[in-house]
Amino acid sequence: KQLRVMDMTAISLAMDNHLPVVVFNLKEKGNIKRVGCGEAIGTYIHN
Repeated sequence: KQLRVMDMTAISLAMDNHLPVVVFNLKEKGNIKRVGCGEAIGTYIHN
């Protein structure tokens, strides 16, 4: 599927700083706005 999510540095920084991450399709029109508005799309990752 050629999934490209995040590099290990970005993941480590998010985890170390207790920041949630939302993984979603950047190529789908309107998704950035939807995520920014708090709409539940993609996968929400937190620790």
